[in-house]
Amino acid sequence: MSKVGIVGASGYTGAELLRLCAAHPELSVELATGDSQAGTGVAELYPSLAAAYGDLVFAPYEQGAVDGLDLVFLGLPHGASQAIVPDLVDRVPHVVDLAADFRLKDPALYPEWYGEPHAAPELLDRFVYGLPEVYRDELAGAAAVAVPGCYPTAANLALGPLVRSGLVEPTGIVVDAASGVSGAGRPPKPNTTFCTVDEDFTAYGLLHHRHTPEMEMVFGTSVLFTPHLAPMSRGILATCYARPAAPTTTEAALGALQEAYADEPFVV
Repeated sequence: MSKVGIVGASGYTGAELLRLCAAHPELSVELATGDSQAGTGVAELYPSLAAAYGDLVFAPYEQGAVDGLDLVFLGLPHGASQAIVPDLVDRVPHVVDLAADFRLKDPALYPEWYGEPHAAPELLDRFVYGLPEVYRDELAGAAAVAVPGCYPTAANLALGPLVRSGLVEPTGIVVDAASGVSGAGRPPKPNTTFCTVDEDFTAYGLLHHRHTPEMEMVFGTSVLFTPHLAPMSRGILATCYARPAAPTTTEAALGALQEAYADEPFVV
């Protein structure tokens, strides 16, 4: 049984991670931090988790609290992981960051897309991009993993096999994708209230969404990406466009996808 800590466990991402860990026979959550909810029981904030975490209480983050853990997940806002990862990688055997702080390997991209220089660029190469359908060999035995973003995961799973098999041109790729409101996080925002989102469908982040370079990193080419906010709680619907590399058929494209994901349990 591996002892697990979740730093930033009180948000939607952390709550989903708590749910998944509760169903995993080899994981035991020993620590759940959430500075804004410190002192609140997990069951109080998320009653659906009461059966699994009846006694677990959100705690403020302290460096020494992770000592003795086998694995630490980070569910922090973008930029926050950079401040604590340099200490974490020397304290625990495995670190998994669910934010964007260690996804991009080129440190020059962070000022352009995230507004400020990376605080720990020397650690970028230690993190493996955590998309198992593409980077399974690199993930085997990895000590540090950067979990892919939501939009890049959808786009890369949809188009990746077609790009890698040469069935579509690696240029002129267009991705239109819609996300549920929970993708914006748990803190309330004016543009994610029920009255704003209900019966609406809105494009945002036009021409400069942060997930664009992440898609381009995996595809190896430029991508025109337009995200949308849909009136639903969760989920992603991605519609991806690419030009055929040569005359091809629907059967050939479907065959490439079926071959790529035949043994992949997370793709149905």
